[in-house]
Amino acid sequence: MTFVVGVTGGIASGKTTVANLFQQEFGIEIVDADVVARQVVEPNSVGLKSIEGYFGHSVIQPDGTLDRAKLREIIFSQPEHKAWLNNLLHPMIRQRMLDELGEVKSEYALLVIPLMVENNLQSLADKVLVVDVDEQTQIQRTVERDAVDATQVKAILSSQATREQRLAIADYVIKNDTENQKLLPQITELHKKFLEISRENR
Repeated sequence: MTFVVGVTGGIASGKTTVANLFQQEFGIEIVDADVVARQVVEPNSVGLKSIEGYFGHSVIQPDGTLDRAKLREIIFSQPEHKAWLNNLLHPMIRQRMLDELGEVKSEYALLVIPLMVENNLQSLADKVLVVDVDEQTQIQRTVERDAVDATQVKAILSSQATREQRLAIADYVIKNDTENQKLLPQITELHKKFLEISRENR
């Protein structure tokens, strides 16, 4: 079995940046829950057909893709629909992530799951790396990146796990607060550790 490092962090913490640096610098393969979540509802997929069967054709766009905004609108106001959707998609996403991890060729794999704590998925990883950032930085980055207002960002933050909850499951932490903070030395250091562990586990 490949040694799996789970990567998580709040919105705009820099999870993707961190994961991409592991990939660019050291060739470490990434399985990303957000990417997998899109794959399981691609046109003609079992996931999308089930969603259409349950919610009707109004959640499908003319090009055959899922109308995410429309679906969000429906489930936002009706918790039972959200529960149905999660029960459909979560097992599919989990299975596909495991399948992809099984095909990894690099010395170890990164499993990026933004909502790891919220969905209690840390058991899928051997070790957990949390990309940690203070709330003010998260708000500022998200406002700049997504052109939304701070109130919206605060609402997203309050729906996610707290910083403390994430740090409680962390085996390793990367601090990513300042704009120009040097991520690479932290990543290089961790890469060496992960290589050691994965070789010991062989």
